[in-house]
Amino acid sequence: MMVAISKDSYPWLKNYPEGIPYEINPDAYASLLEMMEISFKENGEKPAYTNMGTEITFGKLDILSRNFAAYLQSIGLQQGDRIAIQMPNLLQYPVAMMGALRAGLIIVNTNPLYTPREMQHQFKDSGAKAIVILANFAANLEKIIANTNIQHIIISEIGDLLGFPKKLVVNAVVKYVKKLVPPFHISKATSFATALSIGSGLTYKRPHVSGLDLAFIQYTGGTTGVSKGAMLTHRNLIANVEGTNEWLMSKMKNAKTSGQLTLIAALPLYHVFALTINALCGVRWGGLNVLITNPKDMPAFVKELKKFRFNIFTGLNTLFNGLLNNPDFASIDFEDLKITIAGGMALQKIVAERWEKVTGCPLVEGYGLSETAPVLSVNPLDGHHKGGTIGLPFPSTEMRILLDDETWAAVGEKGEICAKGPQIMLGYYNRPDETAKVFLEDASGRWFKTGDIGIEDTDGFFKIVDRKKDMILVSGFNVYPNEVEDVVAQCPGVMEVACVGIPDEKSGEMVKIYVVKKDPELTEEKIRAFCKENLTAYKCPKKIEFRAELPKTNVGKILRRALREEEMAKVGH
Repeated sequence: MMVAISKDSYPWLKNYPEGIPYEINPDAYASLLEMMEISFKENGEKPAYTNMGTEITFGKLDILSRNFAAYLQSIGLQQGDRIAIQMPNLLQYPVAMMGALRAGLIIVNTNPLYTPREMQHQFKDSGAKAIVILANFAANLEKIIANTNIQHIIISEIGDLLGFPKKLVVNAVVKYVKKLVPPFHISKATSFATALSIGSGLTYKRPHVSGLDLAFIQYTGGTTGVSKGAMLTHRNLIANVEGTNEWLMSKMKNAKTSGQLTLIAALPLYHVFALTINALCGVRWGGLNVLITNPKDMPAFVKELKKFRFNIFTGLNTLFNGLLNNPDFASIDFEDLKITIAGGMALQKIVAERWEKVTGCPLVEGYGLSETAPVLSVNPLDGHHKGGTIGLPFPSTEMRILLDDETWAAVGEKGEICAKGPQIMLGYYNRPDETAKVFLEDASGRWFKTGDIGIEDTDGFFKIVDRKKDMILVSGFNVYPNEVEDVVAQCPGVMEVACVGIPDEKSGEMVKIYVVKKDPELTEEKIRAFCKENLTAYKCPKKIEFRAELPKTNVGKILRRALREEEMAKVGH
């Protein structure tokens, strides 16, 4: 149901770009299945994805995802079962994702770089019954598979969809020359290629899926140190796709471009930002997604960009900064680039200015979370954006500032950013206690508390000024101090540990820990080695400081705030 909204209701509406509605219809499609089916029918001959020099059309994507769905159904997976997908940006990802959705399954996106400990938590917590994993990471799966509910394992290799003979060459080089596939032995695993082959000979039975059914359990960090799964429905994601469609296509409608709408997918599709704007909106628009498997390889990334006349580019501040510092980047043809959006972390003013100077396209900031599928707000694309802000609330989205006494703030007052809209999650999977902490019910409805401290200005633009939670944001990825502390505390020789985020020019923030030794022989190297084994790289401490004692409250609670204040004083904040 949509509630009528007038321009007088909310100050941000008067600054909406012309042609963008105040509301979208989150029931525009009955489910993501219907959205995909319509797109496959309308865009059959158009390329949908390109990676490593190989394209797959929407028609081919339709066939492959249907075959994969039929295979998943044939092995006994039922509608509502959870399936983990653990792979970087390869052609296999959209096939696996869309096939799983078409089988009525719930997807658990998993960071390929997770350690066995992190994988085990996510698989156990979600109750995943199946997994699609790249062979490069299967050795980690082997270590923990017995401690999970996973019964079906589908293993893909990097070159699987690159066609013959390229597939054989790429897979051989990756495995034997570059040695990027650690040895593993997992009995009863099926290859991705075999699954597709078997599925091609089976009948696919389309499930009845409604907008209120779960589509994804998208994991996000927890203040308790435990990662929690945000339950996102088909309707949540359709709401964000429709809002994104209105916001971005109002700009593209009048833009002079050549050829098919083309998006650069440098952020991993398992990240909710790219999942919605690249993978799902790409389907909605019949656009071509250029999949970048390893954006850290800047020379190769720039070389790939030179092959396309692209229109939409989404990323993080660190990604844009890295490209700008590549000597060949400025020689790319940017004539067709009309939209560049930064999310995931704060956009630095200098990066935004340099980007526009080099590309001729403004770089604007948006804001969202895994819990909000993800977009809550974004800056206008009509030239009226405000640097340093996270923009205006999306269509059908309300945002307000909550004071400490749980009353609503006036314009310009600082408090916690709260939001209400059709894109906001049902709650955290199997965690009613954690769900209760982040929702506020009042006469106007159910508000999600983001944990970010912000202000709203007189024009309805929102700005983040601080974080209520102790969360650390490293290049757009959430790091929760409790999780880092829990791991470091298990390292032999550690008596006490505290973890905080400190400013970092490259990644926005970096992880720093303060350690009190139990064993005088304990070294930084030992701690780093232990962390590397148990934490994904972006969670590992970049700085380690040994101390005789840590600041504490009267009752003995470690004062992270005092440590943060010390660090901020060093850099003059």
